Amino acid sequence: MSGPRLLLGFDYGTKQIGVAVGQVITGQARELCVLRAQNGVPDWQQIEALMREWQPDALVVGLPLNMDGTPSDMSARAEKFARRLNGRFNLPVHTHDERLTTFEAKGERLRQGQHGGYRDRPVDALAAALLLEGWLSDHPAA
Repeated sequence: MSGPRLLLGFDYGTKQIGVAVGQVITGQARELCVLRAQNGVPDWQQIEALMREWQPDALVVGLPLNMDGTPSDMSARAEKFARRLNGRFNLPVHTHDERLTTFEAKGERLRQGQHGGYRDRPVDALAAALLLEGWLSDHPAA
């Protein structure tokens, strides 16, 4: 089988980065964790540990576009993060439009009974799972 089978997805942010894992065969993803970041810079050792543990075939980074589809201020930072992932781990890195994933993740948590408190229980990993599932649905297994 050629192409990726297991992927890690990243919902990039300047303070925290949500991480999810997904499989091409099922087209589904699930939350893994939320990593802290200092002005957009993650603890690369934590990401390296995730790479060793999951051994993904490819990575997907959410691209925060404006609602009209144009790049946002964060888009360039997310693309830089994607390039750094590629340079450090020598894996294919794809970007995926992540518009509304955080909104959708908050709606999902609201349905689960969470009302606010996103600082204590962030939605970034759920947003990463949603954007990864979006990428998987756009790139079904051949």
